[in-house]
This record gives sequence, C-alpha cells and structure tokens, in this order.
Amino acid sequence: MSKATAKKIWFKETLRLKGSVIPGVLSPSLFCGGFAILISFLYANQVPVSQPILGSVIPSIVLGLLLVFRTNTAYDRFWEGRKLWGSTVNTIRNLAWQIWVAVDEVEPGDRDRKITALSLLPAFAISEKLYLRYEPASEELKPWISPSQYSILQNIQNMPLEITRWLGDYLQQEYKRGLLTNHQLATIHTLMNNLMDNVGGCERILKTPIPAAYVIHLNQLVLIYCLILPFQFVKDLGWWTGIFVAIVSFALFGIEEIGVEIENPFGYDHNDLPLDKICQTIQNNIEEFIAYQTN
Repeated sequence: MSKATAKKIWFKETLRLKGSVIPGVLSPSLFCGGFAILISFLYANQVPVSQPILGSVIPSIVLGLLLVFRTNTAYDRFWEGRKLWGSTVNTIRNLAWQIWVAVDEVEPGDRDRKITALSLLPAFAISEKLYLRYEPASEELKPWISPSQYSILQNIQNMPLEITRWLGDYLQQEYKRGLLTNHQLATIHTLMNNLMDNVGGCERILKTPIPAAYVIHLNQLVLIYCLILPFQFVKDLGWWTGIFVAIVSFALFGIEEIGVEIENPFGYDHNDLPLDKICQTIQNNIEEFIAYQTN
C-alpha cells in the first residue's frame, strides 16, 4: 500500500461516523460547550465568574485514571468474549472431525444420522448467539434442525443446552451399538464440555455488568469536570472557551461511551462482536466439511 493510499484511508476513517461514538456524545458535548458560552457571556459583562482555583476540585490525573480503568475493564470483557467465541469455533470444527472419523458406519442409514448430528453444530452456535441476546428460536435455525426440534426450542430458554443433549443422545446410541469406543466417546464428551464452558463464560460476562454505582459516579465526575472548565479558562480564552470545553467534553464523554458500547459485546452495537459473521463462518465450515466428505 502506497503512502498516498494509506493517508487517504486514514483520513476517510477519521471522518467516518458509522462505528464512532459521535452520535452518543454529541449532545452532552454541545451542552457543556453551550454552558461554557454562557459563562463567557457573563464574564464579558463583568460578572466575576473566573475562578481558576476550581481547577483543583477534580484533578485531571484522577479523572484520567478512572476513565482508563473504566475502558480497560470494558475491553477485558470484550476480549474475553472474543476468546470464548474463538474457542467455540475451533471446538465445533474439532467436534465435526471427531464425530465423522470416530463413529463407524455399518448400515446404510448411519451416514445420514451422522450428517444430522453434524448439523446440530451450526445450530448450537446460532442458538448460543440468540441465547446471549435474549432472543427466541429464529428462522436461522430451521435449515439445521428438524421441525419437531425447532418447535421444542421455541419453548426452551437455554437452547444450547438442549442441542447439546440431542447430540449427546446420538453419541450414546452409537456407543450402545458398538460404533464408538470408550476413549472416543470420552474425547468427544470433553469437546462438548468445552462448548458448554464457553457458553457459561459468555453468560458470566452478560449477567455480571459493571456495578451501576461505579458507572454513575464516573459519569457524575466527568460532567462536573466539564462544567468546571469554563470557570477555570474563561479569563484566558474568552469567547473561545465554548469551543475548548466542547472539545474536551467530546474526548472525555467519548472514552466513557466506548466503555459502554463494548462492556456487553454480544449485542447489535456496531462495535460489538460480529456474532452473525462468526456463526456464518461455522455454517460454511460444516457445509463444506459435509459436502467434501460425502463426495
């Protein structure tokens, strides 16, 4: 990539609104900027509003450390969610291979039963996505499960657990028929346990939000800090105080908004995990695997 192209891409990304925090922080930033303009107006009319001493009320380093801690905490949750979903993708691939190789085929219908079992793997990923979004069974599941199974999932809250039970029933039946050894069954069960552990990890992130008291207190400190700034700088900046305060407010509110967006990485926000794409990748992998093995 040439330097000119890189600069063009950088400039385009810098001005991009989609995926940025501008929509979420524009209103409070303009409010603080408008308040600063009011302070400038009062100062211009000889009202004694210039109070540089207010700058020591909330030290900048304290506020900065709080914002960094807030963002790091939210990003840790985001990255943990990504690792769990990456593990889910790898485990499903390993499960598909283990089931295909380990389960013997001795009767004509055994391969169809095996393919039906493999189809439960994309259904598991889709159901996990829906479960983490508090959504019921959707049309996206229909290509991978039977109509009766789809009907069952519509009345079940923990869909991944039910799909795991169906897969376990298939494996147990094949084991009783002598098509699986004890070691093979134990290996596959270990992979299935990993899948459920990943669901549990995502559930922990989802149902353990950052304490509300901490979030509220930080928001209050940021707002107070931004409203104090005009009193501190109006003497030196005059009518430029509003622009200065709006820019500083945009930076501080923006950092807080980033934390809000990524602390629950399983939703539909632009900066959340691309769960739809991840599930589509799993579906494509299983489709290609089945097609290759049956040709």
